[in-house]
Amino acid sequence: MSFEKALEVGRPPNIVKLFPNSKALLVSGKAVDRAMIAKGKAMTIAANGRSSFVIKGTLQAAQKANAAVIIEIAKSEGGAAAYCDVSLWNMARQVDAYCNELGITVPVAIHADHYGIKSDDDLEKAKVEIPSLFDAGITSIAIDASHRPDDENLLSNMEINSCVPQWAGYETEVGEIKGTQGLSTSEEALFLIQGLNAHGLHPDWIALNNGTTHGIEASDTGINVELTNEIHEALAPYKLSGAQHGTSGNNSDRLTRIAEETQTTKANVATALQMVSWGVKVNEFGNAILDDNGEFIKEEGKGVSEELWAEMVEYAQSKGIKGGDYKKLNLPFENKLLGQTAEVRERMCKAVEDFVYDLLVNVFNAKDTAPLAIEALVKANSYDLGSKAESIEDAAEWTEEKLRARASTIESDKGPEGDWDD
Repeated sequence: MSFEKALEVGRPPNIVKLFPNSKALLVSGKAVDRAMIAKGKAMTIAANGRSSFVIKGTLQAAQKANAAVIIEIAKSEGGAAAYCDVSLWNMARQVDAYCNELGITVPVAIHADHYGIKSDDDLEKAKVEIPSLFDAGITSIAIDASHRPDDENLLSNMEINSCVPQWAGYETEVGEIKGTQGLSTSEEALFLIQGLNAHGLHPDWIALNNGTTHGIEASDTGINVELTNEIHEALAPYKLSGAQHGTSGNNSDRLTRIAEETQTTKANVATALQMVSWGVKVNEFGNAILDDNGEFIKEEGKGVSEELWAEMVEYAQSKGIKGGDYKKLNLPFENKLLGQTAEVRERMCKAVEDFVYDLLVNVFNAKDTAPLAIEALVKANSYDLGSKAESIEDAAEWTEEKLRARASTIESDKGPEGDWDD
């Protein structure tokens, strides 16, 4: 009965308009965040839906674990210059279709990850493009202006916020994801969140550069749990949750510590799911194992067919694609992957399902969080769960002139310049 009530009141208006007859419980990212908070010391997967196989496998795992989850794709992956067939404009339709096909009854948020704003030109384009994403079924977004100086990061978040529905999940970011270089500080994070708070803007999540990387994690350094906890404690008055980026390759103990010792409720997983679906040999943490020549090892009888894998490798070599850049094979090969036998397609999805289920249940502590998200929606009798925080900062102290002056006093190491992948 609660599920039926949640379907009635918990689906945001864009989802109701797009899918009026659907039985899929697509919800705001806020509902998923609240479910993890309600359980305590729990975070869920934000599965990067680079392919339909990842989306389907993740939804099957979520249903089996009775967990609320997030399906996402980044602007760099599924935006106007996409390298994936799944995009910011078709992802909700795929998720909705699979939920109805598979009888999925857990709440699922549709997240636009790393919506990068790196310049004033990006900002102007975003004012047109972001509304189109919500028209297409996005229910949660990460405004990522972390590539910009601290004052411009804050101002970009403030300016673009009017384009994001108030009911939607909202993530912000401080510090580009650069591994052990350019680590975020409490001072930087407080500047961003206090400035937003002063203007009545209350993100659900904050992402940090806390020592990890996107793509293949080449070392065992990974997430700095202590730094993450320190920053989360400094931000406690503003009631934020953490969004952990670059999860692939980090060991299970470290990820469990992130869930248990910090305020993190959202864990992005991308590369590991891609590799597992393809049948690339990975370690227990989903990090690809390379041979002596630095090439991927394809496990026979797993993932894609041997013939198609050979074609993918040949294509990659012809384009000079190596290592983590194999992600660029998603777009040219998605339809060929869909054209394989049912047996191969099913084992690709099952590999993702098994990997995600283990994370949800044994690492992230997200089991049985679906009813908690449903309960929050039913209790509110609405798709809009509001903000966790209240405004406690004085807007008069956060005018553009004053915030620029504050930003000039922040001492931090932004790390080396470069094209850091979203």
